[in-house]
Amino acid sequence: MLITRLPVADTNKAVLDKDSALLLVSHTLAGQAKLVGCYWQTVALEDIYSEDNKLRALMRHYQCVPADVHIVPIDALTTDVPEATLLSTAVAELQAYFTDKRASFTVLMDDSFGTPFQRRVWQALSKIGYGETQSYAQIAAKIGNPKAYRAVAQANGKNPFSIIVPCHRVINSGGQLGGYTGGLDKKRYLLQLEGQRI
Repeated sequence: MLITRLPVADTNKAVLDKDSALLLVSHTLAGQAKLVGCYWQTVALEDIYSEDNKLRALMRHYQCVPADVHIVPIDALTTDVPEATLLSTAVAELQAYFTDKRASFTVLMDDSFGTPFQRRVWQALSKIGYGETQSYAQIAAKIGNPKAYRAVAQANGKNPFSIIVPCHRVINSGGQLGGYTGGLDKKRYLLQLEGQRI
Protein backbone atom coordinates (compact mmCIF):
# COMPACT_ATOMS: atom_id res chain seq x y z
CA MET A 1 0.00 0.00 0.00
CA LEU A 2 1.39 3.39 -1.04
CA ILE A 3 0.32 6.82 0.20
CA THR A 4 1.15 10.22 -1.18
CA ARG A 5 0.10 13.68 -0.06
CA LEU A 6 -1.25 16.28 -2.47
CA PRO A 7 -1.22 19.84 -1.05
CA VAL A 8 -4.30 21.82 -2.04
CA ALA A 9 -4.07 25.60 -1.83
CA ASP A 10 -6.47 28.30 -2.92
CA THR A 11 -3.92 31.03 -3.57
CA ASN A 12 -6.45 33.44 -5.06
CA LYS A 13 -9.02 33.56 -2.28
CA ALA A 14 -7.21 32.07 0.73
CA VAL A 15 -10.38 30.10 1.50
CA LEU A 16 -8.52 26.92 2.39
CA ASP A 17 -6.07 26.41 5.20
CA LYS A 18 -2.48 26.57 3.91
CA ASP A 19 -1.94 23.01 5.17
CA SER A 20 -4.94 21.55 3.33
CA ALA A 21 -4.01 18.33 1.57
CA LEU A 22 -5.47 15.18 0.13
CA LEU A 23 -4.10 11.77 1.04
CA LEU A 24 -4.14 9.35 -1.88
CA VAL A 25 -3.83 5.65 -1.10
CA SER A 26 -3.17 2.90 -3.65
CA HIS A 27 -3.05 -0.85 -3.21
CA THR A 28 -2.50 -3.84 -5.50
CA LEU A 29 -5.51 -6.12 -5.77
CA ALA A 30 -5.39 -9.32 -7.83
CA GLY A 31 -2.26 -8.04 -9.55
CA GLN A 32 -3.71 -4.62 -10.46
CA ALA A 33 -3.00 -1.31 -8.74
CA LYS A 34 -6.14 0.58 -7.73
CA LEU A 35 -6.92 3.69 -5.77
CA VAL A 36 -8.44 2.67 -2.44
CA GLY A 37 -8.64 6.08 -0.80
CA CYS A 38 -8.54 9.80 -1.56
CA TYR A 39 -9.55 11.98 1.34
CA TRP A 40 -8.73 15.22 3.13
CA GLN A 41 -5.84 14.83 5.52
CA THR A 42 -6.76 15.55 9.11
CA VAL A 43 -3.53 14.70 10.94
CA ALA A 44 0.21 15.18 10.45
CA LEU A 45 1.97 12.45 8.48
CA GLU A 46 4.04 11.44 11.49
CA ASP A 47 0.81 10.64 13.38
CA ILE A 48 -0.90 8.91 10.49
CA TYR A 49 -0.81 5.32 11.76
CA SER A 50 -2.17 6.11 15.21
CA GLU A 51 -4.45 9.09 14.51
CA ASP A 52 -5.93 8.63 11.04
CA ASN A 53 -9.11 6.58 11.46
CA LYS A 54 -9.80 6.34 7.72
CA LEU A 55 -6.37 4.93 6.99
CA ARG A 56 -6.65 2.45 9.86
CA ALA A 57 -10.01 1.29 8.50
CA LEU A 58 -8.50 0.86 5.02
CA MET A 59 -5.57 -1.09 6.47
CA ARG A 60 -7.96 -3.42 8.31
CA HIS A 61 -10.08 -3.93 5.21
CA TYR A 62 -7.08 -4.72 3.00
CA GLN A 63 -5.32 -6.64 5.80
CA CYS A 64 -2.25 -4.40 5.87
CA VAL A 65 0.06 -3.69 8.79
CA PRO A 66 2.16 -0.51 9.09
CA ALA A 67 5.16 -2.31 7.57
CA ASP A 68 3.06 -2.81 4.39
CA VAL A 69 2.27 0.90 4.08
CA HIS A 70 4.77 3.31 2.55
CA ILE A 71 4.46 7.10 2.35
CA VAL A 72 6.04 8.44 -0.84
CA PRO A 73 6.41 12.15 -1.64
CA ILE A 74 4.81 13.20 -4.93
CA ASP A 75 8.18 14.03 -6.49
CA ALA A 76 9.50 10.55 -5.60
CA LEU A 77 6.72 8.62 -7.34
CA THR A 78 8.26 6.48 -10.07
CA THR A 79 6.75 4.72 -13.06
CA ASP A 80 8.36 1.35 -12.39
CA VAL A 81 5.94 0.42 -9.58
CA PRO A 82 2.25 0.02 -10.57
CA GLU A 83 0.94 1.58 -7.35
CA ALA A 84 3.21 4.59 -7.79
CA THR A 85 2.18 4.95 -11.43
CA LEU A 86 -1.47 4.92 -10.40
CA LEU A 87 -0.83 7.58 -7.74
CA SER A 88 1.03 9.71 -10.31
CA THR A 89 -2.02 9.50 -12.58
CA ALA A 90 -4.38 10.40 -9.73
CA VAL A 91 -2.19 13.36 -8.72
CA ALA A 92 -1.99 14.64 -12.31
CA GLU A 93 -5.77 14.34 -12.78
CA LEU A 94 -6.49 16.12 -9.49
CA GLN A 95 -4.02 18.90 -10.27
CA ALA A 96 -5.73 19.36 -13.63
CA TYR A 97 -9.11 19.46 -11.86
CA PHE A 98 -7.91 22.21 -9.53
CA THR A 99 -6.75 24.31 -12.49
CA ASP A 100 -10.05 23.97 -14.40
CA LYS A 101 -8.54 21.61 -16.95
CA ARG A 102 -10.35 18.39 -16.00
CA ALA A 103 -13.98 17.64 -15.18
CA SER A 104 -13.81 13.84 -14.75
CA PHE A 105 -11.37 11.14 -13.68
CA THR A 106 -10.08 7.92 -15.22
CA VAL A 107 -8.05 6.43 -12.36
CA LEU A 108 -9.02 2.86 -11.39
CA MET A 109 -10.67 2.56 -7.96
CA ASP A 110 -11.69 -0.28 -5.66
CA ASP A 111 -14.89 0.40 -3.75
CA SER A 112 -15.05 -2.94 -1.92
CA PHE A 113 -14.51 -1.00 1.32
CA GLY A 114 -18.20 -0.05 1.24
CA THR A 115 -21.39 -1.96 1.88
CA PRO A 116 -23.61 -2.78 -1.13
CA PHE A 117 -25.84 0.21 -0.23
CA GLN A 118 -22.87 2.56 0.09
CA ARG A 119 -21.50 1.41 -3.24
CA ARG A 120 -24.85 2.10 -4.92
CA VAL A 121 -24.79 5.61 -3.47
CA TRP A 122 -21.18 6.17 -4.59
CA GLN A 123 -22.05 4.99 -8.10
CA ALA A 124 -24.93 7.49 -8.16
CA LEU A 125 -22.59 10.25 -6.95
CA SER A 126 -20.23 9.46 -9.82
CA LYS A 127 -23.00 10.34 -12.27
CA ILE A 128 -23.47 13.90 -10.98
CA GLY A 129 -21.91 16.13 -13.61
CA TYR A 130 -19.22 18.73 -13.09
CA GLY A 131 -20.77 21.98 -11.88
CA GLU A 132 -24.07 20.30 -10.98
CA THR A 133 -25.62 19.54 -7.60
CA GLN A 134 -28.24 17.10 -6.41
CA SER A 135 -29.96 16.64 -3.07
CA TYR A 136 -29.70 13.65 -0.78
CA ALA A 137 -33.37 12.97 -1.58
CA GLN A 138 -32.68 12.98 -5.32
CA ILE A 139 -29.85 10.46 -4.86
CA ALA A 140 -32.13 8.29 -2.70
CA ALA A 141 -34.74 8.30 -5.47
CA LYS A 142 -32.13 7.45 -8.11
CA ILE A 143 -31.03 4.34 -6.23
CA GLY A 144 -34.64 3.24 -5.88
CA ASN A 145 -35.11 4.02 -2.19
CA PRO A 146 -36.69 7.50 -1.96
CA LYS A 147 -37.14 7.43 1.81
CA ALA A 148 -33.48 6.63 2.47
CA TYR A 149 -32.14 10.19 2.18
CA ARG A 150 -30.65 10.06 5.70
CA ALA A 151 -28.87 6.79 4.87
CA VAL A 152 -27.68 8.40 1.63
CA ALA A 153 -26.20 11.25 3.68
CA GLN A 154 -24.37 8.74 5.88
CA ALA A 155 -23.07 6.82 2.85
CA ASN A 156 -22.01 10.13 1.34
CA GLY A 157 -19.91 10.81 4.45
CA LYS A 158 -18.25 7.38 4.15
CA ASN A 159 -17.16 7.96 0.54
CA PRO A 160 -13.45 7.02 0.43
CA PHE A 161 -12.79 8.95 -2.81
CA SER A 162 -13.23 12.67 -2.12
CA ILE A 163 -13.54 14.79 -5.26
CA ILE A 164 -13.05 11.80 -7.59
CA VAL A 165 -16.43 10.46 -6.45
CA PRO A 166 -17.99 13.91 -6.06
CA CYS A 167 -19.82 13.80 -2.73
CA HIS A 168 -19.26 17.57 -2.50
CA ARG A 169 -21.96 17.97 -5.19
CA VAL A 170 -24.69 16.72 -2.85
CA ILE A 171 -26.59 19.40 -0.93
CA ASN A 172 -29.73 19.64 1.18
CA SER A 173 -33.11 19.81 -0.54
CA GLY A 174 -33.47 23.44 0.56
CA GLY A 175 -30.26 24.41 -1.19
CA GLN A 176 -28.03 24.58 1.90
CA LEU A 177 -24.61 22.96 1.73
CA GLY A 178 -25.33 20.14 4.17
CA GLY A 179 -22.30 18.35 5.60
CA TYR A 180 -18.87 17.39 4.26
CA THR A 181 -16.28 15.28 6.02
CA GLY A 182 -13.47 17.50 4.75
CA GLY A 183 -15.14 20.60 6.22
CA LEU A 184 -17.66 23.02 4.73
CA ASP A 185 -14.88 25.41 3.67
CA LYS A 186 -13.61 22.74 1.29
CA LYS A 187 -17.08 21.85 0.01
CA ARG A 188 -17.82 25.51 -0.70
CA TYR A 189 -14.44 25.91 -2.41
CA LEU A 190 -14.99 22.87 -4.65
CA LEU A 191 -18.48 23.97 -5.67
CA GLN A 192 -17.27 27.48 -6.42
CA LEU A 193 -14.37 26.03 -8.40
CA GLU A 194 -16.97 24.24 -10.52
CA GLY A 195 -18.95 27.44 -11.07
CA GLN A 196 -21.66 27.14 -8.41
CA ARG A 197 -22.78 30.27 -6.59
CA ILE A 198 -22.78 29.14 -2.98
